[in-house]
Amino acid sequence: MKRNRLTRALRLVIVAVATFLVPALSLGAWNVPKETISYDVMYKWGLVNKKAGTVRIVTTPQSNGEFHAHLSGATAKWADRFYTVRDTLKGRIKSETFLPLYYEKISHEGGDYEHNVLTYTRSGNTTTAKVTVAKKRKKDKEVKHETKTHSATGMTIDMLSSYYYMRKLDYANMKKGETVAVNVFSGKQKERLTIHYEGIETIEVKNKKYPCYHITFTFTSKNGKKTSDNMDAWISTTPGKIPLLLEGKLPIGKIRCFYTGTVS
Repeated sequence: MKRNRLTRALRLVIVAVATFLVPALSLGAWNVPKETISYDVMYKWGLVNKKAGTVRIVTTPQSNGEFHAHLSGATAKWADRFYTVRDTLKGRIKSETFLPLYYEKISHEGGDYEHNVLTYTRSGNTTTAKVTVAKKRKKDKEVKHETKTHSATGMTIDMLSSYYYMRKLDYANMKKGETVAVNVFSGKQKERLTIHYEGIETIEVKNKKYPCYHITFTFTSKNGKKTSDNMDAWISTTPGKIPLLLEGKLPIGKIRCFYTGTVS
């Protein structure tokens, strides 16, 4: 399993990630609730369909017009023998605009350690993030530190805040084939995320069928080159707009993240 694809699937149900203040799109009345959402990450290859890990996302609205988000992802014991992942994402996000104020990622992946912190400032339509990075590869003797700055014009989010903004979009008023693009900051780089709306489809989760909005994600670098394979997400058409399934390809087989429950 390649690290970038597996960890992207673990985070983003993360993926299910998404979008942005684009005037042409209508936004629904969905507001961020206090909730804890869990996912099982399944590895499928032919007849093999084995639990590879779990993802848990905790959302806590605050009284100051923002909410706090905490995502944790971990591989299962059998998968740890091949490649261990323990990821934590933390964020502070504006409740009205879904713009991130603070983003932190702590990752332990295959013996490597990395800790990224992003703090945001905005001026007009430009977003700037100050990034601090601490990292130690398995072969390194000491932790290395560096700082960098990302800047972008237009709607700009990160991997954690995108999970919430995609639930805000009013898919009922979008046309099949419609696309939206947004900037996404990570500790390492700036990417362009394009979301393709594929229409309504019915999927089965835990032996129940649900009508869902189907969306596809494409990540590209600043020169337009794809940085990973496309990923798909299915979001419930119910008022809660919970992402029920995320799917991403691996060199052998694929990863599927299934919704397992919500605690309010």
